[in-house]
Amino acid sequence: MIELYDFELSGNCYKLRLLMTILGIEYTPKMIDFFPGNEHQTDEFLEINPLGQLPVLCDGEVTLRDAQAILTYLATKYDESGQWYPVTDPARLGLVNQWLAFADMITSTASAARLHDGLFYHWIDINKARAGAHRLFQVLDEHLWHAEQDGELWILPGNNPTLADLACFPYTMLASEGGVPLTDYPAIRRWTDRFKRVPGFIPMPGIFPAGTA
Repeated sequence: MIELYDFELSGNCYKLRLLMTILGIEYTPKMIDFFPGNEHQTDEFLEINPLGQLPVLCDGEVTLRDAQAILTYLATKYDESGQWYPVTDPARLGLVNQWLAFADMITSTASAARLHDGLFYHWIDINKARAGAHRLFQVLDEHLWHAEQDGELWILPGNNPTLADLACFPYTMLASEGGVPLTDYPAIRRWTDRFKRVPGFIPMPGIFPAGTA
């Protein structure tokens, strides 16, 4: 049985819950009191992940940290359709990986701003984080707008979303909690609404089902 070391308010943990739900993967959540309990810094947790970070996934003898690495592992092992992580298509796979790196940049900016405002990480340079998030969202919004002009709905061309969409989605949706609203990014707002309608979609605090917020 898969175990997910999880924190309900983490966008990176949510990515994994979302993918596993979409793919119908059964798992056992191991809830970690990240805030205010700082359970991720205990000796017990540091034995699992010496970096003291969430999420961590255990699947039999395999233990993985880092959300993007876990996403690719889950999709490669459990998605028989190959839709989410197209390992048999080198060009498309390269594009997905490119956007996974972009998702990491969203985490280091928009998510950092959210940590500053919501969990009192006051050592974060909030102005730099917000400015960085806006630069990324300008790139993403323009990319999605051009895709729409070509009749495409997702970050990559094709009829289905990929890990590129799933990885970028959570901290884009949660960006307003760090003072980075999506008001000026209409293509992003249309894309997030489409993603909420993907079969198997589940919400989290701050991310509501389509048609409700």
